[in-house]
Amino acid sequence: MHAIVIEKPGGPEVLVWAEVPDPEPGPGEVVVEVTAAAVNRADVSQRLGHYPPPPGASEYPGLECAGVITAVGTEVSEHHVGERVCALLAGGGYAERVAVPAGQLLPVPQGMSLQEAAALPEVACTVWSNVVDVARLRKGQTLLVHGGSGGIGTFAIQLGKALGATVVVTAREAKHEQLLALGADLVVDYTSTDFVEATREFTEGHGADVILDIIGAKYLARNVAALAAGGRVVTIGLQGGRKGELDFGALMAKRGSISATTLRARPSKDKARIVRGVREQVWPLIDAGAIRPVIDCTMPMREAAEAHRRVEASDHLGKIVLLP
Repeated sequence: MHAIVIEKPGGPEVLVWAEVPDPEPGPGEVVVEVTAAAVNRADVSQRLGHYPPPPGASEYPGLECAGVITAVGTEVSEHHVGERVCALLAGGGYAERVAVPAGQLLPVPQGMSLQEAAALPEVACTVWSNVVDVARLRKGQTLLVHGGSGGIGTFAIQLGKALGATVVVTAREAKHEQLLALGADLVVDYTSTDFVEATREFTEGHGADVILDIIGAKYLARNVAALAAGGRVVTIGLQGGRKGELDFGALMAKRGSISATTLRARPSKDKARIVRGVREQVWPLIDAGAIRPVIDCTMPMREAAEAHRRVEASDHLGKIVLLP
């Protein structure tokens, strides 16, 4: 088969479409013939050498895909050859075939193509596990999402609205109209407007009950300032640096909390728990049309380098999908 190989850490040009060995299903695994795989910013971090795959995972990039099961390993009883699925991966999505633990498989939502379904597993599992499982977002609360125009942001807007929250997002002005159409209640241009003041003014002084943060250190103090009493920050990215200074007095005054998580390196058992939660709580919302995948464009997988350039420039809205 063929897969995208990272020849060495570096720019997009190090991504090479090459012939590699076929995967074999281990116990509890299936092999999926990939119809489509989606690009995540974590793939860019891996290409740069900052986000290596966990032990035992495929060395090829790609954290989600959709396709058809072509082989089933031992200890797998709930899935069969020919079944259409989408999957959360620890790696290997940029390939013609990939081995996947059965606990990380999701059904293709009703009426959805495999290309559309490929854009869902990673963002659905990331957003649900942080906004719902960790931060306990509830109806009537306010969710602040940084980076509203990416795959995470566009999904978080829709999930927040489906759960009955008020959703505030930060994004460049060019994306505002599209994000409001997705359901955002307020979009703040982070290049010209203080999101702390904008959030507090919009919520009549209340602030954000939950903040989904992809920036890290650069926004640490301002995230605390934007919190409502009892608010929760969940950090899932470090685009603004990894080391910052925290005023514990300010956090204590808010009775607030800060959590930081990653998804890729979690044990398979924990990933399977998250996938079950997504299937039970998020998939019905997708089937009902309350949440849809937001796809910027599709590209041949051999052009993954161009997809990475587009992601790094933040020129996209939602997800870029690669086709083998």
